[in-house]
Amino acid sequence: MLDRLRDRLNRTRHVLRRATVLPFSVRAGIGLAAILAMSVAWPAELVFGRLGVLLYLVALYPAVAPRGNGPTVVIIMAAAGWLLNTTWYGESVKLWHVVSLAALAYVVHTLAALAAALPYDAIVQVGVLTGWLLRAAGVILIASVLIVVTLGLASELTGRQFLLANLVGLAAASAATLLLTRLVRRT
Repeated sequence: MLDRLRDRLNRTRHVLRRATVLPFSVRAGIGLAAILAMSVAWPAELVFGRLGVLLYLVALYPAVAPRGNGPTVVIIMAAAGWLLNTTWYGESVKLWHVVSLAALAYVVHTLAALAAALPYDAIVQVGVLTGWLLRAAGVILIASVLIVVTLGLASELTGRQFLLANLVGLAAASAATLLLTRLVRRT
């Protein structure tokens, strides 16, 4: 057991010596986004209490191992924290809370996907990361605008209009899923 621990420490030292700046920055971005997501989602009493250390350790896990289930666990834990915060602790649902949590969850997801494909010792041009982050920012911006517009429309619709809007939304989501499935199978 001691030999395995020693081997693991030697491997960690080797990885840290060979790591280059850009892959390390991507992993640091995963950790930062995950910590911010946990901070936004969970109640302040828990984040700044004893549970906060555990939440932050879990949040840092995808930065260390982005290929596994770590990003999914962090995103689910952040969503669970938000549900706990809004139901059990009685925090009101605020638009900035929802949008920032969704944006941070997406940043964790997209940076983990990049880090999973990027070796820790890769020499990468800055334009690769810049392009990746600009696409992510575009997705977040479009999604945020759609959230605000949808919430504005939802408050105006009642009765049959609300039902019709839900059915149209369901049909659009189903059509998008069908289209994406066919595109994936085609390539």
